[in-house]
Amino acid sequence: MRKGIQGLALLVQEGLGRDRFAGDVFVFRGRGGSLIKVLWHDGIGSSLYAKRLDHSRFVWPMTVDGVAALAAAQMSYLLEGCC
Repeated sequence: MRKGIQGLALLVQEGLGRDRFAGDVFVFRGRGGSLIKVLWHDGIGSSLYAKRLDHSRFVWPMTVDGVAALAAAQMSYLLEGCC
């Protein structure tokens, strides 16, 4: 989880083959599960949000090739940090 905005944006474009300017929200989880970083481009600029849980881990959905599509309710639940 050492990457910043530029490193994660490059990972989205080259690693996932996705357009980071499309308005999608990309969430990356640390190996330990207690840290997530959220990358989002709003049409004007990129934002990077980070959240760390002190006493638990983020519940992470099953992925296919490292990618999981989330509904708005699932994203909200993930960002709340519920376990």
